[in-house]
Amino acid sequence: METCQERGPDDNPEELTELVCQETDLKDGEMKAVEVGEAKLLIVRAHGQYTAIGSRCSHYGAPLIKGVLLGDRVRCPFHGACFNVKTGDIEDYPGLDSLPCYKVTVKNGQVYVTINKKTMTQTKRVREMCSVATDIKHTIVLIGGGPASLVCAETLRQNEYKGRIIMITKDLLPPFDKPKLSKAMNVESNKILLRSHDFFHEFGIELWTQKEVISVNTADKVVKLSDGSLQRYDQLLISTGCRACPLNCPGWDLEGVKLLQTYEDAKEIHTLSLGQKAVVVGTSFIGMEAASYLSDKAASVSVVGTSAYPYERSLGPKIGQMTLQMMEEQGVKFYMKSGVSEIRGHNGKVKEVVLKDGRVLEADVVILGIGVIPNSDFLQDSGVEIDPKKAVIVNKLMMTNVPGVFSAGDVTSFPLSIRGDQMVSIGHWQMSHAQGRVAALNMLNKKTEIKSVPFFWTVLLGKSIRYTGYNEGYTEIIFKGTVEERKFLAFYIKENVVVAAASLMFDPAVARLAEMMATGQRITKTQALAEDLSWLQM
Repeated sequence: METCQERGPDDNPEELTELVCQETDLKDGEMKAVEVGEAKLLIVRAHGQYTAIGSRCSHYGAPLIKGVLLGDRVRCPFHGACFNVKTGDIEDYPGLDSLPCYKVTVKNGQVYVTINKKTMTQTKRVREMCSVATDIKHTIVLIGGGPASLVCAETLRQNEYKGRIIMITKDLLPPFDKPKLSKAMNVESNKILLRSHDFFHEFGIELWTQKEVISVNTADKVVKLSDGSLQRYDQLLISTGCRACPLNCPGWDLEGVKLLQTYEDAKEIHTLSLGQKAVVVGTSFIGMEAASYLSDKAASVSVVGTSAYPYERSLGPKIGQMTLQMMEEQGVKFYMKSGVSEIRGHNGKVKEVVLKDGRVLEADVVILGIGVIPNSDFLQDSGVEIDPKKAVIVNKLMMTNVPGVFSAGDVTSFPLSIRGDQMVSIGHWQMSHAQGRVAALNMLNKKTEIKSVPFFWTVLLGKSIRYTGYNEGYTEIIFKGTVEERKFLAFYIKENVVVAAASLMFDPAVARLAEMMATGQRITKTQALAEDLSWLQM
């Protein structure tokens, strides 16, 4: 890049200004990756104006130049996080941090960017937050230590809430990157923490680990903990997530039968499986990711499923068949259209898994991934409304039926805007972040509705399948590319409308569709059938 030679009276020697492009180089809705000194930036032209922000997503560092620019925000191509191109602020999730934003000057048809030399290598930033004021007696209690609670706490501090914030979690660790547990079981805990202990201290967020709320008295605004102590609150967030379903059969409690719920569970499954015979029960996302991870570590990996193919209910049989073949190529054996009738052991330790069709699998460790149950039992007699599947019912503002009590994350049943406010339970990492933010804003009387579009990804053998929307009740799948060649885009159709999409090696198609849905665009079956996908602006 050419360094700007013209210096004015206000020029700062601690800053570096460089020419990055000509004003005519970009049209509206276009972006370009550039470098200023050591900093990697994204130059954007929107509504006739040039802006500059950090070039890598604050979540996992994906290059935003490969993402989707629509209006004033850019969406990450890999996991769907969205950033405002004028401010760099994060507007949808996953991830916590915003992007650095840089000064842009257009002079004589040339576009210059100015950057502070001291922050040149900064790739993300924490939005400005206040801390607690000891003279304010108002208290907000957050039950649960996942992303919904954390984003809620941070959003409160970002919006000048100076009351007491208490986050209560059963976990040993502070909030951590839970999706990694099934993808990288042996990861060190310090590498998956979402925030450091110092962060919570700096912004006055009290973090109570290894503590469990066992009841809530909404009349007196008090929560009771398992140690018998009581904590008063003025406002409450229920974000306790879900727990893994146990297997209801003889032998379920033998040593070596494991649920994947905590960091400690993941480490133990890794250790128990090394060089051993592993049996995974369940062919949804957790089960398949666990099998993928163990495929080159265990002596053998067997997967038991009730359907014909993995993911059959969520992604459809064709994609399911493809994933089965991918895993079989790595030596994973599948036992489909079956289930477990019994787990047998010796001296209290698992030795065999007996299938319902009579087949017997040798096993040193059994990993269960057969679904989840919302953690709402402690709300019995609280007056908080729960649906038949144990999910906490909330409205668009993440409010429960009890004043002052909110809920967010996997434990909730909420109205999904892209499906006409149909009540749904969606256990997506991204959605938990978004709901935590909405809950916080409404706690502060800043009326905000949940409108985030579901975005999900799974990783198998280094390949990522991305998904957006909500496909319950779909009647048809239209494919672009070929599933057999493992490069495809799948449109899920219901009543002649695209309600969801999934892809493999077809980026940034799913990110584009998510952003179109987020802006209220109706995508038709006719568009999905068209040979020309120029409307996707790939």
